[in-house]
Amino acid sequence: MFNTSDIWETLRMIDHQKLDVRTITMGISLFNCVTDDEKLLCSRVYTRIARQAERLVEVGRAIEREYGVPIVNKRISVTPAALISGGIKHPEKLALALDSAAKETGVDFIGGYSALVHKAMTEADMRLIQSIPEALATTDLVCSSINIGSTRAGINMDAVRLMGQIVKQTAERTGDRDGLGCAKLVVFCNAVEDNPFMAGAFHGPGEGDCAVSVGVSGPGVVKVALEKVRGEPINVVAETVKRTAFQITRVGQLVAMEASRRLGVPFGIVDLSLAPTPAVGDSVAAILEEMGLECCGTHGTTAALALLNDAVKKGGVMASSNVGGLSGAFIPVSEDSGMIHAAEVGALSLDKLEAMTCVCSVGLDMIAIPGDTSAETIAAIIADEAAIGMVNNKTTAVRVIPAPGRREGDVVEFGGLLGHAPVIPVNRCSPAEFISRGGRIPAPLHSLRN
Repeated sequence: MFNTSDIWETLRMIDHQKLDVRTITMGISLFNCVTDDEKLLCSRVYTRIARQAERLVEVGRAIEREYGVPIVNKRISVTPAALISGGIKHPEKLALALDSAAKETGVDFIGGYSALVHKAMTEADMRLIQSIPEALATTDLVCSSINIGSTRAGINMDAVRLMGQIVKQTAERTGDRDGLGCAKLVVFCNAVEDNPFMAGAFHGPGEGDCAVSVGVSGPGVVKVALEKVRGEPINVVAETVKRTAFQITRVGQLVAMEASRRLGVPFGIVDLSLAPTPAVGDSVAAILEEMGLECCGTHGTTAALALLNDAVKKGGVMASSNVGGLSGAFIPVSEDSGMIHAAEVGALSLDKLEAMTCVCSVGLDMIAIPGDTSAETIAAIIADEAAIGMVNNKTTAVRVIPAPGRREGDVVEFGGLLGHAPVIPVNRCSPAEFISRGGRIPAPLHSLRN
């Protein structure tokens, strides 16, 4: 897998350029836990997770020690909860069971308090969605995601309207923590079943009983590589990113295969996304600025991001036959020091971020907005982002935090990998009448591929 030169280069990446494996995520199917007995369901779910993932953290730490590769998070994803909770009336009790199981195993997060409602909603879906504010306010490690649209089905505008309300309620229920619950809630279009990154991870119904997947990172590595080709043509920049992404992905492939072997579960995928952190030097925005932009968000940012995203994928797919998840470049504002700076100086607006999501891996991510933003405006932001995903046949998502009591220009502190974010303005013209219509935006013509 590596020659001597590759090994030394990888060691330099780890020691000086902040290369890490962002997460090892174990996906666990909960279909064999299904029962109409609420207490028994919660007990079965707890036992299934606690037993299956009991060695996950131990194995992750052992691989870190033996290979010298930092593994930042160990996580669990499970079957979307709405698919197994149809017979119970209080799904928030299932959230508590998930939280307890995650704490028992020692992982950082557990994802899968989720529902797939891209075409319509069942009663179980509705109950779970309505329980999200309570579930995220009363748990520590549980993450939630809702898929409200797809290229094949269109956009469920009833679900969009509801999720605008749920995001608002979740922020209010966690108002004492600046709306932190919303940092654990993602609204998707075209959600994927094998995403190892939180908060949107779930173990899709098309997956097997169990799998272990890895999400790699390394914006700092790419930034350093581009420093060596300053002034060179853009095609040289693309080639440099591609070669660097290949090396980063090989590290992820090695860790994933070793974790799979030691845990005795199938190897799922390597998600080769560039995932930033608040640490200086670990920023996607810094990569774009290294390409020649004075500040992330200025004109040319979308083009530079498109180049980066494409080159990362091209390099990654040559390094692993199991590439999946989201894969590309993430632009979470609060988790990227360069994005934070760009937002603080006014170079990065919500409109520009939306444009950037047309070419990046996910969507509007970890963006703090004024606490008095209406539920209808939040729903409209979700609808806009879903439209980009639906029409372009790509995954898009919204994770915004309407921070209670905060206004434009304030700073919201989340801590850890979630970082901090300046509150940025939203358009104050009302979309309420449009959102109140409900119904479904039909799938685009190009979805008819049979």
